[in-house]
Amino acid sequence: MLGLTMDYPLTLAAVARRAEAVFGDRPVVSRRADGRMHRTSYADVLHRARRLATALCGLGVRPGDRVATLCWNHDRHLEAYFAAPLMGAVLHTLNLRLHADELAYIASHAEDRVVLVDRALLPLLEAFRDRAGFRHVIVIGDDDGSPSGAVGDDLDYETLLAATDGGSVWPEPAERDAAAMCYTSGTTSRPKGVVYSHRALVLHSMATAMAGSFGISATDSVLAVVPMFHANAWGLPFTAALTGAKLVFPGMHLDAAALLDLCQQERVTFSAGVPTVWLGVLERLDACPGAYDLRTMRQLVIGGAAAPDALVRGLEERHGIPVATSWGMTEIAPVGTVGTLAPEGEALPPAERHTLRMKQGVPGALLELRVRNDQGDVPWDGVSMGELEVRGAYAASAYWRPEEDGGWFTPDGWFRTGDIASIDGRGYLQIRDRSKDLIKSGGEWISSVALENALMSHPDVAEAAVVAVPHAKWLERPLAAVVAREGRAPAREALLEFLADRFPRWWLPDDVVFVASIPRTSTGKFLKSVLRAGLRDHYGGSP
Repeated sequence: MLGLTMDYPLTLAAVARRAEAVFGDRPVVSRRADGRMHRTSYADVLHRARRLATALCGLGVRPGDRVATLCWNHDRHLEAYFAAPLMGAVLHTLNLRLHADELAYIASHAEDRVVLVDRALLPLLEAFRDRAGFRHVIVIGDDDGSPSGAVGDDLDYETLLAATDGGSVWPEPAERDAAAMCYTSGTTSRPKGVVYSHRALVLHSMATAMAGSFGISATDSVLAVVPMFHANAWGLPFTAALTGAKLVFPGMHLDAAALLDLCQQERVTFSAGVPTVWLGVLERLDACPGAYDLRTMRQLVIGGAAAPDALVRGLEERHGIPVATSWGMTEIAPVGTVGTLAPEGEALPPAERHTLRMKQGVPGALLELRVRNDQGDVPWDGVSMGELEVRGAYAASAYWRPEEDGGWFTPDGWFRTGDIASIDGRGYLQIRDRSKDLIKSGGEWISSVALENALMSHPDVAEAAVVAVPHAKWLERPLAAVVAREGRAPAREALLEFLADRFPRWWLPDDVVFVASIPRTSTGKFLKSVLRAGLRDHYGGSP
């Protein structure tokens, strides 16, 4: 017996129709390259998105074709977020922080047909466009009346839109059609393409809008700090459109002062980003007490890497900003867990409650987790560790090219994340380390993440990364690379004693190396492969 329910397609077209009909007047605010604020609405964004879709169709873009963007976070980028998938094409956001060689590989690998590029990013495009195979380049100007920078066969974005009238209704793509694609950061191998269906993006938006996740509604003002060129900006543009939340885009202005000005000026209630961003914000807040009124901020989510305890405590205890931790991956669209507390967690004693909140949280709706080791599934006891695997309504089932799938997908349909984790009896995930970053010393495991978080809680330490280095007897030992806070000069012995109060002696790094900076990926994560290579000369065997 079948249920008698309409087969209503879960597509971004449905999200767009809702945004226009119910939330058309809700604001979309962008900071332009020159610092000026540009204000529009969902209705205007979606009207212009139709015009863009019509223009792309006129350029020969057909269903399934990839439309690339090389843009900062702003309303024109949001227009592309809807225009490409709703005409049946596939939005492909290019990461502007990558090297030109990587961008050439990714654009060619994805077979991008068209690219939309910010005028300010034309020099980056010129460094790889001949190797990418774009048929059309569309240049987005600064909206200040100056030329866009389009030359030769390049097309000007506003001129292109002005020549079309757009359609009155969206076509209806199938919910399992591809809507967007992103590439992984490629820290262990070549970047791999992840292709999202309309259905996956709609369900991800619904899951993150729930109260136990981001809890976004029409009463929110959402500052989209996460780059739109990486993992769909954690889905925030689609979630905000679905719920009618005000969207605030910082453009290229991502320094702490600019972000805090936006939070105050636009009465931001929610934002999310990697620890690097919020470390800078915390430093600015500490340096300028009372300079910013952030009483509207109800939630700040930290993800992309483990949130240092000192960062969470500093934002909450010194500045009254509620913080939640999170975990996700490009392969799951990308939000996987959020560390909000159920009533039972809120009722715990303060120390236990904080320990629980520092975990990465419970899985989002319609996403399942399991942890496995060589013996099979490990119990959810908060102690037993293994590799984290996921499956769900917005998890990838394969990579763009089948030859890239090797080893990442299990025979029974789960995705192997490469993260070493444990899950407690309440279902809270705790990422212990990346499998490649665990340190095995004398047959016992040491978590580099735990050591890093402890070091970054020291008042004299700005950043710290811990890597495995070879050892003649123990095979591997931990080595810490530390960036001191400005004006501070922590001693090696003092830092090791600081750790000694928190970990077994055999966990302690064999040495502490002070560095000016720690190499990072384009998404702000520590690039430990580069760090290890740079430290090999310092420590090549037993001390």
